[in-house]
Amino acid sequence: MGEVRSETKLTNAIDEALARRGQLAPDQVRSYKADALIDTGSVRTVLPIYVVQQLGLAIVSQQVAEYADGRKDAVGVTEPVDITLNGRSTVEDALVLGDEVIIGQTVLEKLDLLVDCANHRVIPNPAHPDQPVSKVKQVSA
Repeated sequence: MGEVRSETKLTNAIDEALARRGQLAPDQVRSYKADALIDTGSVRTVLPIYVVQQLGLAIVSQQVAEYADGRKDAVGVTEPVDITLNGRSTVEDALVLGDEVIIGQTVLEKLDLLVDCANHRVIPNPAHPDQPVSKVKQVSA
């Protein structure tokens, strides 16, 4: 099958919010472009420490991460990061570990993107090619 990778822009979401409010110059918003591994076996986004440092993200908590081989380890969790992939953006925190940027299921779901394994690429959901659509369940009162 092979790896699926995609150019992904990561931006410090707090910097972006401050810039929108005029409290930070737009050229001071920290961002990073990565050739990210798209991993449908990973639930969360993973950032290596050097990317976290370049983005100026604080590690705000710890969470247990379980690896594919069953090992478990406490890892850092970052402040919010804006993730832009295929022209679609979402904000979430990330786990801090490893040596490469990994995009997992939560980003793919929020951005309504699918992995085209045959062509080694990420594509918009054909049912919603123009914009992401989130599925919600109506709660009756």
